[in-house]
Amino acid sequence: MPLSAQQAVEIEQLLKKQIRLMLADYSPEFINMPFHTRLLGKDRMALFSFIKSINTALESSVFNQIAALIAKPHFRQAINHYKNFNNTISSDSRIIIQQILVNLKGGKYWSDKRKEIDMILSVAQKGELKTIKRPRIDLFLEANDGTEYYFDLKATKPSYENIVGFKRKMLEWVAIRGATNPNPNISTSLAITYNPYEPKPYARWAFQGMFDLPNEMKVADEFWNFLGGPQTYEDLLTVIEKVGIELRPELDKKFATFAPKSNLGAQL
Repeated sequence: MPLSAQQAVEIEQLLKKQIRLMLADYSPEFINMPFHTRLLGKDRMALFSFIKSINTALESSVFNQIAALIAKPHFRQAINHYKNFNNTISSDSRIIIQQILVNLKGGKYWSDKRKEIDMILSVAQKGELKTIKRPRIDLFLEANDGTEYYFDLKATKPSYENIVGFKRKMLEWVAIRGATNPNPNISTSLAITYNPYEPKPYARWAFQGMFDLPNEMKVADEFWNFLGGPQTYEDLLTVIEKVGIELRPELDKKFATFAPKSNLGAQL
């Protein structure tokens, strides 16, 4: 079993802590959605809001922590929300990145990540170095052979505009790293934490051309098994299901607070 007993326990504890914090602190924030509220009821809209908040918490702060826990035994370093990253980029790099994006958007060629990395690193220390907003790295891994992996974690299929933005981010990470190290062994990738179309394959067609799919994108089991080895994804689902069963009474109790109040007393 790729997930050790200790890893399973740590993941369980992390999930329980996060969910219980939300159960204790959550109060519905109603956005004015008059059609939905009148159609479905205020209680169901409150429940929808709560589930959406859980989903946001998982995507923004939990999945990357779980990923680092799984990867630690298999990599020299595994750090979530990696902050030890430079925030300077050369003016020549920015020109090259813009050229790459224009050509990809125009369909002049499909993405070749190795070629793009080489193009950027060849100018990463040329021109004026400019300070930019420090990027957020959801997950950083350093393999035993020195390869550096930088991941941006996403949970759903983005729009085309977002895909272009993600691609720019991947290219900028290479340029930023190259500004301090002219020859890093670097890999930057987009990680889709689960497949919303399962059991059908993930619809990758929107990324084709813009992303070098085999080398720049990992979906669901591809990502989790990369971190921990074969069957890691299935093991993780089992752990999460176990936590869900254990927390079900607490969740049901919270859900009950969203139920409509009885008018029986008022009628008597």
